[in-house]
Amino acid sequence: MNSITKKIMIYSMVGMMQVGFCVSAIEASPLYNEGTQRIVQLDDRQDQENARHEQEMRRHDGESAQNWNDRQWRENQHHEQFR
Repeated sequence: MNSITKKIMIYSMVGMMQVGFCVSAIEASPLYNEGTQRIVQLDDRQDQENARHEQEMRRHDGESAQNWNDRQWRENQHHEQFR
């Protein structure tokens, strides 16, 4: 029984070391870093577009209801194309 426990512990430690080596190699690779930078840039662009869309959807001072509805329709079309 004691030898089975030792083998389980040794194989577990070897498995954890392999996972650790693989993770560090993946994080150090340039492809991983470029991918995460692209995701951050896309998130920033999406946040900027959402803020711009919110601003454009508000009614301007002195704007008629018809003009406001037309502008909202155009803005929604533009926003859908961005996505």
